[in-house]
Amino acid sequence: MAKLAPKPASRPDGIGVIKRIGLFRRDMFSSQPARLYRAWMAQTRIPFYRSFLVNQPELVRRVLVDEAENFPKSEVLSETLRPLLGDSIFATNAAQWRAQRDIIDPAFKGCPRQAFSCMRAAGEDAVKRLAKQANGQSVEMEFVMSFLAADIIFRTLFSAPLPAKVAEKVFTSFREYQKTQPLWSIPALLRLPKWVPRFRSKAAVKHADVIRALLVEMVDARQVEIDAGTAPDDLATSLMTTVDPNTGHRFSKAEMVDQVAIFFLAGHETSASALSWALYLLAMDTGVQEGVAAEAQLLSNPPKPADLSKMRFTKDVFNETLRLYPPVPMYLRDAAETTEFRGCTVPAKSMVIVSPWHLQRHERLWNNPDEFDPYRWQTDNGKAHKRDAFIPFSAGPRVCPGAGFGRIEGVLMLGMLLKAFRFETVEDVPVPVAHLTVRSKDGIYLRVIRRDDPDTISGQNHG
Repeated sequence: MAKLAPKPASRPDGIGVIKRIGLFRRDMFSSQPARLYRAWMAQTRIPFYRSFLVNQPELVRRVLVDEAENFPKSEVLSETLRPLLGDSIFATNAAQWRAQRDIIDPAFKGCPRQAFSCMRAAGEDAVKRLAKQANGQSVEMEFVMSFLAADIIFRTLFSAPLPAKVAEKVFTSFREYQKTQPLWSIPALLRLPKWVPRFRSKAAVKHADVIRALLVEMVDARQVEIDAGTAPDDLATSLMTTVDPNTGHRFSKAEMVDQVAIFFLAGHETSASALSWALYLLAMDTGVQEGVAAEAQLLSNPPKPADLSKMRFTKDVFNETLRLYPPVPMYLRDAAETTEFRGCTVPAKSMVIVSPWHLQRHERLWNNPDEFDPYRWQTDNGKAHKRDAFIPFSAGPRVCPGAGFGRIEGVLMLGMLLKAFRFETVEDVPVPVAHLTVRSKDGIYLRVIRRDDPDTISGQNHG
């Protein structure tokens, strides 16, 4: 029987505008009414600000795919993230974004296949680390999965494992950044000139500076290797040496730090979020967990890329996790010109919100939308809405370039972890909150128990 997945409480009706703004600055979920899980569209109108949230699949496609150039990424979110991500591909628009994409796409081509060995090695090390805690005690899985996902992207970028001290520093700094940095500032929301102070959180800027200092150090070291002709053939080298075919431009050092920031931070943070929630859902439903564990026995020792074709049920579990807990809960866009949605005028400069969180739990699209039911992906309802109401990696021109990477990573890591361990829930039920990604308010804690195969735990027997 399918289980209800944890869901945050919606805000009650009748709350005033000021309180709603305060709730949104802290957590997007707590500021949203329950009717958004049924509505095709909703609009918010306050002085100097209009926003439109769209759930109707046809409108979602218009915004993200068919008319994507008319709905560029919102400057409100970009300004919020700039202390951490700079002018990376995540935050830019128009010609600047296209020029960055012209370099990134060729550099990223083939990366998922090349990265498989990095994923496998990081997974083996994660299994060894977790085995030391797998005695039935409660383990904070968000940190464990953050370390694993950061290690994967670090190895993929820089051909080296992530030191434990660096992993802890990145996890702590990024978590604190999300907690201390509001999702938007009032000057940005009101589109005031850039010379108007944004009053960014000093604590958030401090945490961003810690992370970016680490990235600058990594980029500097790689540039020395490139200049000496000793750099390994990995993603960082590819990004730093790929030339824009149209302009001959390469990323400068500052531009490279921005791009590494988005790959390293957003890439590992979204994966860590998805894997943490997946393990909680599996712990919640032991029948599904044992189905994944049985499939994991089909993995070679060590795992091979061809093994992924055997992991169909695990893929469905990962898709169901992404449906219930899309790592990025909302995509913010700006209307470049006046248009119309469902007979309603959308003025230019209005914010347009596409919310995977609401779309993928929409009561008029999905059967029993709040249930964890990986079997739905083999039904007509699941297959139909996978095409038009399932966008965990966005869609259209701005679809995440790491989507293929993330899907391979999710399935492989779940297989390796479930082959080695059983996961059980504890008394505390995690409460989802939405900052930059969907995390738990107070962490996700599970009991971890070793399975019987000692070779799996030790990471040996690779002959």
